[in-house]
Formats: sequence, C-alpha cells, structure tokens
Amino acid sequence: MPSTVDIPAVYRGLKTAAATITGLRCFEFVPDAPNPPSFFPAEMEIDYDKSFAGGMEAWVVTCRVLVPRSDDRSGQIELQNYLKRTGSTSIKAALEATRTPAAGALGGACHDVHVRKAGGIGLYEHPMGSFHFGADIEVYIIGRGD
Repeated sequence: MPSTVDIPAVYRGLKTAAATITGLRCFEFVPDAPNPPSFFPAEMEIDYDKSFAGGMEAWVVTCRVLVPRSDDRSGQIELQNYLKRTGSTSIKAALEATRTPAAGALGGACHDVHVRKAGGIGLYEHPMGSFHFGADIEVYIIGRGD
C-alpha cells in the first residue's frame, strides 16, 4: 500500500489508467486546447480528516471527458460509450481496473479508487472558444494523509 496519497501521482495515475482506452487523449492537467476525445482531471475536493486521528484522506476528483461535436448523433453516442459501466471504452472500468490488494490503486498513488457517478452531461465551452459534448466523472479516492 502507498504510505501517503500523492496528488501529482494520483493525477498521473488517472491519466495512465484512462489512456488504456484506445483513441482517448488523456492528460494529468486541464489542457489549454483539448483535442477530443479527451480526458482530464478538472476539479478536486479534499476531506483531510476521514478518521478521528486525522490519518485518512478522501478526495473527490471531478474528471472531464470531451468528445467532438462535429456530428450531434455520433458525438453523443461516443460520449455514452465512455460512460458505460463496463467494456473496452468504459472510463469507470479503466480507472477501477487499477485496484490491487497489495499496491493500492492508480499505480500505488492511493489506497483505493471508485468511480461514483457521471453528471453534467451536455455541451461544454472550453476557454479557447471551442464547443464539445462532455460529461463530468466523479472519482472517489482514499488514502493516508501525511
């Protein structure tokens, strides 16, 4: 198990796990100009004191998946495939496949990872002025704080 949760390692782990999906461009940061289909951690919340002794932390990392909007129907179908529970295009399955009893999850960056839900499904405007279909994926991460 990892000794403590490492924020940069968690973000790298999310990128590496999602990159197992063929054709999905993955980042460990919010890209300036995403070239969909793309996946990246967008926001994060930390609960520092999940145990009374203050040793465990829980994070909610909101990851975003964006797909091209060139064709309304095909873009939405592509997005729906990324949001499936299982299968070769499932982001949930790719992230949760990193769990190992001895090493933790996300390449040892944390103790466990669980994709809880997807939401915010719709049209996203990126700061560079482009529009894409997308969704937010809520990833719950636990581990020992330092």
